[in-house]
Amino acid sequence: MVSNHGKKQRAKNRSRRTGAAYASAAARTTHVHEPLPDMSVLEQIPYLANRELDLDLAARLVAACRTGCQPCQKTLAEKVRREHRSTLTALAAAAFHTLPAGPLASPTTRSWAQLARAAKTSMPAALEALAVADAMDDAEASDLLEDTLDHWAAGAATPGEIANILNSLGTETPARQKPASPMDDLREAGIKVMTLDDLDLHDLDLYHLQENYGVAIGQTTTPDGHPLPMLALYPQSEGAGIRDLEQRTGWERWAMYGLPTMDPRWRVRARISDRSLRGLVLIGPDGEDADELWRAVETVTMPAERWDLLDRAQHVLVVGPVKDQSPEALNAAARAHELLAVVARVSFA
Repeated sequence: MVSNHGKKQRAKNRSRRTGAAYASAAARTTHVHEPLPDMSVLEQIPYLANRELDLDLAARLVAACRTGCQPCQKTLAEKVRREHRSTLTALAAAAFHTLPAGPLASPTTRSWAQLARAAKTSMPAALEALAVADAMDDAEASDLLEDTLDHWAAGAATPGEIANILNSLGTETPARQKPASPMDDLREAGIKVMTLDDLDLHDLDLYHLQENYGVAIGQTTTPDGHPLPMLALYPQSEGAGIRDLEQRTGWERWAMYGLPTMDPRWRVRARISDRSLRGLVLIGPDGEDADELWRAVETVTMPAERWDLLDRAQHVLVVGPVKDQSPEALNAAARAHELLAVVARVSFA
């Protein structure tokens, strides 16, 4: 009896230590997903300096998510949620420090992610973020953790990629700087320079005077399993590319997990009469077109099933730039962290 009791107690201790289910611990069938990511970056979050974090538990949970091991993920997530709330907060803060919660994230996550971003520079916001996380009930904590792990699972394929995603932790994201303009050099030399802004050219079509793109039409799936139309932009002029898109769009870097921010100012124009896409434009404050990234040069009628999806979704995931129209080009851009994305509205006419 004593021996049997000792085995049960050791199994319970092993279960608590590893996060594995009791049955697995008792049968000594626990396993780990290697290599475990280095989670020491969580200790760099300034407002969590005095909190006790279980980095080993966090690493095993992220590794289980990354490999898609549902039994381990479920057991470890429950342990984090119920016994290590500070570790949950640290994982969420790291995920949403620079990355916004997607439109399909839970209301709890979208609200808390705003606090996490503000906490970078504001101690009152940091204290509020901690207080709100501590006060969450089990359902709210579960929602926050689930959305957090979506970021970690797909955005952290290797320890090195984790470091790349989080290397700005505790610092402000540097402002984008426009490349030096040769016009400025001419002005400094005393040469009078006139630009299009100096001329009265209201009726001039500027589309071909700036960089523009072609599009590849595809389809993706939202985190909750619903289909969503997708447009991939590829350069069609010499200067088109990542720098041009960053300057003109302000879209976020996207690693092909979750969904990027929805921005209703960006519109994918569609024509009902011939079921075709006409262009991708940015709408300015006055309701007029402020920028145009793509314009259809010919009418291509979409297949009925794709048009029906566009009609149902009313939104399109727009990504770019990609080298060409192949899926391999999309994956390569994401791996290089040179993929920008936004969820745009569809404007039917």
